[in-house]
Amino acid sequence: MNPRLRLVGALAAALALVAVTAIAVAARSSPTQPPPDSASPFRGSLMPRGFTAPDFSLRDEQGTPISMRELRGRVVLVAFLYTTCEESCPLEAQQVRLALEALGDDADRVAAIGVAVDPPRDTPERARRFLLEQRVTGLMRFVLGSAAELAPVWRGFAVSPQTEESEHQARITVVDTRGDQRVGFQASRAQPEDIAHDVRVLLREAG
Repeated sequence: MNPRLRLVGALAAALALVAVTAIAVAARSSPTQPPPDSASPFRGSLMPRGFTAPDFSLRDEQGTPISMRELRGRVVLVAFLYTTCEESCPLEAQQVRLALEALGDDADRVAAIGVAVDPPRDTPERARRFLLEQRVTGLMRFVLGSAAELAPVWRGFAVSPQTEESEHQARITVVDTRGDQRVGFQASRAQPEDIAHDVRVLLREAG
C-alpha cells in the first residue's frame, strides 16, 4: 500500500478513537438523574403522590404489636436495617436520632421505625441490643418478622432485603400523616437537618 495512504488511514483511525473516547467520557460524566425541582419545599427526593406506605401488623423488639395504621396522624421515619450491620445501618439510626433531636418539641408528632431486612438473624434480642448501642431505645421501634411476613413490607417500600449476594438499600423514607410515602433519603447522602426540615414541612402541611 502507498505509504501516504497508510498514514491517512492511521490518522483517521486515531481520530475515530479519540471521538469514541470523548463520547464515553461525556456519557459517564452526565447526570443520571434530573436536577432537583427548585420549586419543591423538600430537600429529599420526592416520591409519587398517593404512594401509600404498606400496612402491616407485626411485632417490635419488645414483642409489642405494631402496625402502620396505628401510626396514622404522625409523620413516620422509616429506616431499613439489620441487626448485625456495622456500616450503613448504624449510620441510618444516627441520622434518625439526630433528626429527632433537631425537631425538638415537634418530635412528639413523629414516629421512627426500623424495618428488619435480614430475618431470621434479626431477632428481638439482637434488635434490642442494636437500638441500645445506637442510643435510640425509646426513639425507634424495630419491626420484626419472618421473611414471608416482611416481604409485603419490603415490596411496599420498594426495597430489597439483605442477602449473601447483595446489600439492602440503605434508605430513609418519610411517610406523611395520611400514610403516604412522600420523601426519600439515601443514607450515604442524608443530613439530619435536611430530614428534620422535610418533617417540619409535612407537619405544617397537616396543620
